[in-house]
This record gives sequence, structure tokens and C-alpha cells, in this order.
Amino acid sequence: MFIKQLYTGCISEAAYYIESNGVAAVIDPLRDIEAYVDLAKERNASIQYIFETHFHADFVSGHLDLAAATGATIVYGPNTVTNYPVHVAKDLDIFVLGKLQIQVLHTPGHTLESSCYLLKDEAGIDQAIFTGDTLFVGDVGRPDLAQKSQELSMADLAGMLYDSLHAKIMPLADDVVVYPAHGAGSSCGKQLGAETFSTIGVQKATNYALRAETKEAFIKEVTEGLANPPAYFPINAAINKAGYTSLTDLLNKALVPVSIDAFKLQLNNHPIILDTRHPSTFVQGFVPGSINIGLNGRFAEWAGSLLSFTQPIILITETGSEKESIVRLSRVGFEKIEGYLAGGFEAWQAAGEPIDLIIDVEADELAMDMPFDENLVIVDVRRETEYANEHISEAINIPLDQLTDPGSMANLDDHHNIYIHCAGGYRSVIAASMIKREGIHNIRNVVGGFDAIKTMADKFSFEKEATTLN
Repeated sequence: MFIKQLYTGCISEAAYYIESNGVAAVIDPLRDIEAYVDLAKERNASIQYIFETHFHADFVSGHLDLAAATGATIVYGPNTVTNYPVHVAKDLDIFVLGKLQIQVLHTPGHTLESSCYLLKDEAGIDQAIFTGDTLFVGDVGRPDLAQKSQELSMADLAGMLYDSLHAKIMPLADDVVVYPAHGAGSSCGKQLGAETFSTIGVQKATNYALRAETKEAFIKEVTEGLANPPAYFPINAAINKAGYTSLTDLLNKALVPVSIDAFKLQLNNHPIILDTRHPSTFVQGFVPGSINIGLNGRFAEWAGSLLSFTQPIILITETGSEKESIVRLSRVGFEKIEGYLAGGFEAWQAAGEPIDLIIDVEADELAMDMPFDENLVIVDVRRETEYANEHISEAINIPLDQLTDPGSMANLDDHHNIYIHCAGGYRSVIAASMIKREGIHNIRNVVGGFDAIKTMADKFSFEKEATTLN
């Protein structure tokens, strides 16, 4: 028996490779499938099955490309309807994998087709369960993503999830290993733990949702305090159900250098100019109108949350990062990528084309300016929960994911001296680039964000009440 977790930190996603006697299965693969194909080749194994736990909302699965590359059968649980060939398993069906068995456990609640896969050894003893988004380390899947108009409420789905957990998962032996589809940072739950695997026993003892004493208490626990899901979730779920362009075809179209002259002509089509360089590099100079989402952070998640899926995208990247940028965009469903600026920003600057920049300031400079500048406005772009926990007394909160909302910047103007911060500096540069794109340029980025501000607690006042801009 061989099990390997393939974890992708930038989107907190775990796929799994399971093998016995030269026969392999992959659970919840990413769209870029090389890691699975290469692993099977390295181990002289053939991939026979691709098990999907549900229609993922936070990434585009690699099931179609992996099936095309290997001939493997795509397996979903009950109640699955797709636009491409799959094997729809019945509850408790068993698949043979070498000397192992994989049993389907239908666990509706997160979505209606959600299923877990229970791995049994050659003696038929339960060894591990691959729980998808049904059970995480420290949490369970959010029950608000599969509502269909008025047919199902969030409480209805939470009730289904309670029944699934208590009927199918909690009765398993305490030493059965739990392998979920996501870890900390994922928006598929509300408080996922730092570990990427656990056991049934540990989860029964520590997971707040599994410790709920009644079904009513469980429903209340899992539905309260849920932030809105990222905007791209329904788009990705629909793509996973309908199908998509192969990644090879997408790369052939998108991995194309665009000359400066051609780039300037393409601006007539009002594309998104997406600069994927590190924020600290971006602020020193960029093509006017660019949006910075650095590859060093939760790139795909923020791209999916902030960018239009219908507008063309032209990339500006560090040399050598062109393919990585495209692949990571493809993971959340972007396909209208029209190439990348040949030579990057350096070529643009060397050609004497106009550039823009963002002024970086340290936290102590903000502290010095605050008492004397009546036009100073502090914009905190952290999430509402982060802001509510603690913030600079004078700061207003415009969460980064709300900057796409009409009117979110209505009270910001160039007569303001705008200081933007997040927690550590990644999101604030994204926000600054988005605000500049709307024609507001009197902006300063607070280096190190709230983390740096808190080290100078004697120079600021803090509170937990909201502040608005009149």
C-alpha cells in the first residue's frame, strides 16, 4: 500500500495518489496533472481510477485531462450529473485497487453529491478515509454552496451533513486516518486546522462540529459566522460539472509573447493587465493600469475573487514565470489569457513607455503624519473579522474582496492622502493597484501592514468599533 498526499499550499488543496500492486488511483486532482502522471511513471504503475469527492468550487479539477492522458475512469458519488462520461457510483459500492478496496460513502451536506472514499487493506480492515469537503481537520464543509433557489436552505444542508457524519464517518474506528481535501486558509470551511491530516479519534475529541450534542446545535454551530464565499466559487463548480478546455490547448494559446506595439494595440480591447511580480518589486514601477497579484501569495484565490472571467487578460511576469502564472490562473478557471508582455516590465521601461509606482511608507511615518494631516485617510483592507478583532481607531475598513463592488471607492478621492494596509503587505498592494486603476493616485502602502503597526503600539490607538468615512 502506497499513499501520497500532494498538497498545494497557495490554494490549500490536497490531492491523493493511492497505489497497490502497480494499480493506482488519484483523488481530487488539480488541473495541472503532471505530478500524478510523473509519480505513476516513476513507480511503474498505471492510474486506473480518478475519484472525485464532489464538484469542487474553489478550483478546477484535473479529472478530464488526467482521464485523457491515462485512460482512467472518472468516478463520482450518487446524484452526480455531468456533461462528460463518468461512472456514477452507488452508496457503499466497492472498487478494487490491487490488493486494496475503496468503498464509496455518500455523505451529502456540503453538496448533494459529496462522497467520501474509505480505503481498506487486503484484510478488509479500514485504514483511511478521504473526506473531501465533508470533514476537515478541525472543521466540516460549509453547507451554503449547494442551495438551489428555494429548494434547500443552508439549514437543510447542514442537517444532511450532520446525518452524513453521524451515520458514515463517526462510527469508524478511532485509528482510521482522515485525509481531507483542504487545509488552513481554504474558504470551504470557517476554521480549518493547520494539520493536513488527522484521525477519526482526534477529530471526535477536538473538532467543534463533531462535538455538538444535538443536530440543532450542530446546525447552529456550522451556519453561524460563515463569511460570504469567494465570487468565483459558483463559476468553478459549473466548470467542473460542464467540462473545460484542456490545459495543453490553453497553454498553446496563452503562452505567447506579446510585443510592446502589439500590447499597446490590445489595450483598445480594455484587457486586464495582470502583473504577477512580487509586491515589493511591483510598487517600484509598473505599467499604468496594471493590477498586481503576486505569485508569492494566495494568487489563484485572489485572482478568482477580484478579476473578471469574461475580460481578456494580458500578463506581466518575472522572466521565467509566464507558464506558472498561466497554470495557476487555470486552476481557478481563467481561460481568456491573451499572452504576456515580451521582456516584461523591464522591456517596457527600457522602451521609454510611461510607468507608474506606489509609494511605500513605514508604520512610523504613518504615525508621524496622522496628527498633522487633516486629509489623511487610513484604509484597512483586511477581512471584516480581522478588522473587528482590532484596528487603528481612525481606520476605515474596505475588505479587499469588496473593492470590486460598485461604490466601494465612492468616498475615496485624490484630495485624500490615502494610507493602505492589510495584515502583512500582500493584499494592500493589490488594493493600491486596483484603486490606482480607478484614477485615484494619492496612495501610500504601509510596509508590513498591521503586523508592523502593532510593533509600534505606543504610537497608535486601537479599537474594535467600525469607523466610516463621511
